[in-house]
Amino acid sequence: MRGIQGLLAGMLLLPFSPHVVAGDWSNWRGPLGTGVSPEKNLPSKWSPDPAKPDNNLVWRAPYGGRTTPIVQQGRLYMIGRDGEGVSEQERVLCFDANTGKLLAEHRFNVFHTDIVSVRLGWTNLVGDPETGNVYAHGTQGLLFCFDKDLKVVWQKSLTEEFGRVSGYGGRVTSPIIDEDLVIIGFLNASWGDQGIGRNRFLAMRKKTGEIVWWSSTGTQPKDTYYSTPVVGVINGQRTLVSGGGDGGVHAFQVRTGSKLWSYPLGPGSINCSPVLKGDLVFIGQGEENDGVNTQGRVVCLDGGKVTDGKPAVVWKVDGIKVKFASPVLDGDNLYLCGDTGQLYCLDAKTGATKWEYLYGKNTKGSPVLADGKLYLAEVNSKFHILKPTETGIEKLHTQFFRSKSGAEEIEINGSPAVANGRVYFMTGSDLFCIGSKDPVISPTETSAMREPAAGEVAQLALFPADVAVKPGTPLKLELRGYDAGGRFVRNIAEGEWTLAGQRPPEGVAPMAGATPPPALAGELEGSGEARLLKVAPAPPAQFGRVVAKLGKMSCETRVRVVPNLPYKPNFANIPEGRTPGGWINCAGKFAMVPYEGRKVLKKLAVNPSPLVSRANAYITLPDARDYTIEADVLGTRVRSDLPDMGLVANRYTLMLAGNTQQLRLVSWDALPRVDKSIAFPWKEGVWYRMKLTTQVEGTSLLVRGKVWPRDEKEPEAWSVDFKDPVPNTQGSAAIYANATGILDGKVGCEVLFENLGIQAAKAR
Repeated sequence: MRGIQGLLAGMLLLPFSPHVVAGDWSNWRGPLGTGVSPEKNLPSKWSPDPAKPDNNLVWRAPYGGRTTPIVQQGRLYMIGRDGEGVSEQERVLCFDANTGKLLAEHRFNVFHTDIVSVRLGWTNLVGDPETGNVYAHGTQGLLFCFDKDLKVVWQKSLTEEFGRVSGYGGRVTSPIIDEDLVIIGFLNASWGDQGIGRNRFLAMRKKTGEIVWWSSTGTQPKDTYYSTPVVGVINGQRTLVSGGGDGGVHAFQVRTGSKLWSYPLGPGSINCSPVLKGDLVFIGQGEENDGVNTQGRVVCLDGGKVTDGKPAVVWKVDGIKVKFASPVLDGDNLYLCGDTGQLYCLDAKTGATKWEYLYGKNTKGSPVLADGKLYLAEVNSKFHILKPTETGIEKLHTQFFRSKSGAEEIEINGSPAVANGRVYFMTGSDLFCIGSKDPVISPTETSAMREPAAGEVAQLALFPADVAVKPGTPLKLELRGYDAGGRFVRNIAEGEWTLAGQRPPEGVAPMAGATPPPALAGELEGSGEARLLKVAPAPPAQFGRVVAKLGKMSCETRVRVVPNLPYKPNFANIPEGRTPGGWINCAGKFAMVPYEGRKVLKKLAVNPSPLVSRANAYITLPDARDYTIEADVLGTRVRSDLPDMGLVANRYTLMLAGNTQQLRLVSWDALPRVDKSIAFPWKEGVWYRMKLTTQVEGTSLLVRGKVWPRDEKEPEAWSVDFKDPVPNTQGSAAIYANATGILDGKVGCEVLFENLGIQAAKAR
């Protein structure tokens, strides 16, 4: 880990990186994650009309979006959408921050999500001032690390690798950078202890993407959410604080992921980000409140005073619906935006309301405080410059935007960025830079975060903490020791290492008398602080753990063994109630069951939540390409309902749609970008054979699928095919099922799978 010697010496540390560049805005809420900028001499008024004198318009570029740009090392980066129909994609753009000239672009497809096109690109990028790298989280779950020119350094598919949930309304989370980590929170369900859906946080090495730790809020999430974590030193510990999809605010040690405390605000999701001041945490929410019949709550919590896993409440104010916009702290003034355009100023010490001001109608973006002014957008096409005082607001300027035809307003959903003496923001159609043509750049003033020197080893961690490997692959693991405050102490040469099976799902006790999962098949070689794990070449896919112990301390690495192709699992060897080894997002949604003297894999139909009733179970790694997946499928009828069932290859789904009696070839369920559908009457209780294949043809991809009754001869012709000019060139093989017709307490339509096989192109 970088900076270890400095940690041991108790050095001063900055919140997001020890290499902050003066004037940069690498995090969507600024270098401190507070929405406050030290910049001076910023405009009090401006005009988008370049013909007007003193318009303070530096440049305007025809690239819009729903989020907040970042500015780093003379460049501006943003995420958005572009294209229509089959060409519609998300993209990350890079501009010259001084001129607005487009320098680079990276485009990528949308898939495996219910989010519609108008809500694409609604995450915030984060930059790393140390390396110049930029990180982006897409709607489909791709997490990118780009270099400064938007070349991919590494990427992960959070949906296909970890069962990330995208949600419905566009609530997708954003990553942060702290020291050598990139950290992101999201809802997921994958395997083992993560087999049940929870709000979890994932920390990776920012330069390689290797997993350092997982952590969970520990409670059932109610919805997807927006809240972005912030980092500070609380009670002497470097601490990450974030709202969650379970209605709570949670704190974790940054370097270890150890949970410190939680505080429930209500049953809904928390979408705004907290603001920290010393040990104090300020955050709000706009949903129902915990314990009372009201909506909207703002709290000040003391993270330095924790009892039974809860921080002390300094003050609490109900009735202010801070649903989306994050607060700003200015000395003893806490500025908050209600969800319908109210601006509140609260006394940060007591929570007492000093004043209110109605600036608009609909709030999404967060305010930024700079040069004594609040820069703030409202969804309804207005960008405000306001001057707060102790008694109220002085309105300096409001700019209203309409489309070129003047027929409609242009939404503004993001927040401004303030960097190098200028203010940057985007509407739904344009990107603006306002300020002086010759700005005076103010140095970034950062508050050092002092930590105590590291103490004795009190907790262990194996690195990497989670891996996916192929059978027979060797893997190096290291054992590290941290003190009680989460500070690195040393690598550990002592200790006992063993191989173990997967854990039961989080919060679920093992069934009495049940046979425990088998230990990971493999060998550990070596001694000292590192070991070489050699995963056995058989079984072809499995789950397990490597466990290290020292005294009463222990830690583990989760190991997923992913099958090589060709792959044909033997369902007869899988115990009833279990799921195939190596498959993601399968536990709790599918299970092996007896059927007519043999075992089949059944899609469970007991939970009506779409997050459970409809699922892809991912089998291979997301870099698989040019393969064929086949399986036998059977659906049952309940009342007038039939299920949907199918296969996935390269992020295309071949689906027998039950209630519409169609055979569909789709990609991106919500739109869909690709949709080849034909009438295909099929019957319940009948086994069908499905085959889906992909083949590269120049710059396009030919996707073909066929379905026929299993007891009949395979037809020569493909049932549906599509040549995608904007192809998904890779993706995890998966099975798909949607168990419709589920009522409370009554089983819905079930789907059965058997005789599954996946073959690489050369084996066709």
